[in-house]
Amino acid sequence: MFVDEVRIFVKAGRGGDGACSFRREKYVPHGGPDGGDGGNGGNVILVASHRLSTLLDLRYQQRYEARAGRPGEGSNRHGRTADDVVIPVPVGTMVFDDETGEMLADLAADGDSFVAAHGGRGGRGNSHFATPTNRVPTHFEHGTPGEERWLRLELKLLADVGLVGLPNAGKSTLIAAISAARPKIADYPFTTLTPNLGVVRLGEDRSFVVADIPGLIEGAHQGKGLGFQFLRHIERTSFLLHLVDVSESAPDDPVAAFEVMRKELAAYDASLKAKPFAVVGTKVDIRESGSRLERLRTYCRRHRLTFFPISAVTREGLDDLMRFVGQIVDALRKEPCATNS
Repeated sequence: MFVDEVRIFVKAGRGGDGACSFRREKYVPHGGPDGGDGGNGGNVILVASHRLSTLLDLRYQQRYEARAGRPGEGSNRHGRTADDVVIPVPVGTMVFDDETGEMLADLAADGDSFVAAHGGRGGRGNSHFATPTNRVPTHFEHGTPGEERWLRLELKLLADVGLVGLPNAGKSTLIAAISAARPKIADYPFTTLTPNLGVVRLGEDRSFVVADIPGLIEGAHQGKGLGFQFLRHIERTSFLLHLVDVSESAPDDPVAAFEVMRKELAAYDASLKAKPFAVVGTKVDIRESGSRLERLRTYCRRHRLTFFPISAVTREGLDDLMRFVGQIVDALRKEPCATNS
């Protein structure tokens, strides 16, 4: 199960109370105050880890509470600070305050951390309050409470290239052909129910990550089909490949299918439409796909869009496409650029 959004409750530990104590020792007259400080409460910390790929664990355990700090004792013995509670989350997790909606952190790299709830400060013992005029202080401080709040965690996959298309456009077949990913492939709509990631290697020292996004349909930004729940994963991609089925078995006209995708991206977030992209005509190996292929090719030529006809099954056109995408990804990693507007 792929889970990319959860709510959790975090509560840091309370600080320990300071001690009120006086030195009592035989043959030592006028023993002074010796109350120790309380320990600090434990923090609740989120840490990004590349070992995780989903927020599933946090769906089943939603409450995280750290222990309180130990109180101070006599003889100036300070209370022990409580251990922190560390919550591992996938790389790409964004943290929001559930009440205000404010984004608190973006854990975009392995090892990134965020203190979701700070532990309370331990109180000072009475030894801190001795003065020349108050040699027998009875005042001490209580520990302060730790922070607590509800958080909303949202996972956005990190990928260089996003594959976007209507159901059965060939996205899963393509990612299986160019990487080691093995998504489910079938001849019915919405085969892909969760995003898939694959690493494409270009030689020994070059690679890029591709995300296969579940299929869109017209009205996806309004919740139709699988809705917009996975469109957020496109936001972090640098480059988009719009896959269009040009075979005669496809239910939609190729030009209309492409325009539907562009409209849905713009309706969800205008910045998605501004991302650089290329158009890929898929399933060219299927007989009688020539007229539909030429219709899409002519459309792309008229609008000056980069176009590649491919077959992931026979691997026709895959090498040219991967070389092109590799060059674009290299350029985008150095500085922003646009291949299409």
